[in-house]
Amino acid sequence: MVQGYSRLQIILHWVVGVLILYNLLMSDAMSELWRAKETGSTMAMSVGALLHILVGALVLILVLWRLGVRLTRGVPEVPESSALMELAGKVGHWGLYVLMIGLPATGLLAYFGGVTFLAEVHGGILKALMWVLIAGHVLAALYHQFVLKDGLLNRMREPK
Repeated sequence: MVQGYSRLQIILHWVVGVLILYNLLMSDAMSELWRAKETGSTMAMSVGALLHILVGALVLILVLWRLGVRLTRGVPEVPESSALMELAGKVGHWGLYVLMIGLPATGLLAYFGGVTFLAEVHGGILKALMWVLIAGHVLAALYHQFVLKDGLLNRMREPK
């Protein structure tokens, strides 16, 4: 039984989180480049658009690494709670993994693969779902920390 997350798991969690927030908040340059591409205009790739692409690719690589570590090392059990909370936690975490892979994959396929409809999926429904799951993830962590006081949040701060 795994007692806690490893230092690597904790680092990957926070680094991926920061990179995802960066890309969610700083996507305007990429949107501008995509609009130019759609209309056939020529527009040089800006530093912001290039960073969006590079950060997205890095997120994809780090998340695949993180998932590999999770599947080989395991994760600690969650504190006792209701069946509904346990289900919500599992659905939320696996949903985040799907989006952490799906968002960069659809973005890369849209831009480099020319799969136009994926650009709408990437910047529309997947982006919105990511915001919802991030909000749920943060609220659940805060609920565990301040309402249930079960120490769950400490697992992502103190390696075991």
